[in-house]
Amino acid sequence: MPHTTSMPSAETAHRTVLLHETVDQLITNPDGVYLDATFGRGGHSREILRRLSPAGRLIAIDRDPQAIEAAAQIHDARFVIKHAPFSEFARVLHEQGVAQADGLLFDLGVSSPQLDQPERGFSFRADGPLDMRMDNSSGQTVAEYLATASVDEIATVLRDYGDERAAVQIAKKIVARRDAGAPLARSGELAALVASAVKSREPGQDPATRTFQALRIHVNAELAQIETALSQVLVCLRPGGRLAVISFHSLEDALIKRFIHRHARAPAVDRRQPFVPGVSAEFQPQLEEVVRMRPSAAEISGNARSRSAMLRVAQRV
Repeated sequence: MPHTTSMPSAETAHRTVLLHETVDQLITNPDGVYLDATFGRGGHSREILRRLSPAGRLIAIDRDPQAIEAAAQIHDARFVIKHAPFSEFARVLHEQGVAQADGLLFDLGVSSPQLDQPERGFSFRADGPLDMRMDNSSGQTVAEYLATASVDEIATVLRDYGDERAAVQIAKKIVARRDAGAPLARSGELAALVASAVKSREPGQDPATRTFQALRIHVNAELAQIETALSQVLVCLRPGGRLAVISFHSLEDALIKRFIHRHARAPAVDRRQPFVPGVSAEFQPQLEEVVRMRPSAAEISGNARSRSAMLRVAQRV
């Protein structure tokens, strides 16, 4: 029976970042089992299925119910998708009878369809409910968080996750508005408030960019999700298999970089010390960094959202 993967609809059509470069690096065994831990709208999954043999298999997961609905367009016996955050990928693999996969793919951050739908609240360019949850069927919205958080708590989130220099000023305005009986409920309201608090910004960047990024990362616990997922990689990746991660800002990339380097390189040792507790004399690497790559100038020209992307690929040894 032939395998078919339907083309994305107009609603889901978007440009998948580093599509061919990622799949080129990920697939080392066309007969193997692969995981797309962040299905999105299926750009990478469709390309993986095109590269797999009839014996190959692809397991996808996503925490966004709309992504699960989009996956219904794929009619392929080699493919299955499950509703779960990517931090639970080991459980999903186990439930599918897979002890170790031949490749693991993580495409981090918010997807274009999420940004382009005002009702999701991710975008400061279009007004909608102040939500920003990746899984809008559960969890706390940004509006709910801002309705109770203190100035110090909000400022810390904006500073730590958005590197926002005006974090305190923005936090004070948010709380003052709430105390005046008009808590923020719309993305447009938050964008306007930030613009009134931020006196300067990098050329071409909306004043609300860093605030929206920081609040999105916080309500979705994105960095904790990444750390939890990385803790499962070495157990779930077959020797010779590859981990491919696309990140979109420095906090994400720093976590990926440290993880790969920690398992690929021996810890630095001060040779002047006669004994360093806990450091093995014979370090056994478990990962080998294969490639790190940014989008080409041509891709960035055609898709501005790709400009901050970084692909890192490591192979299990």
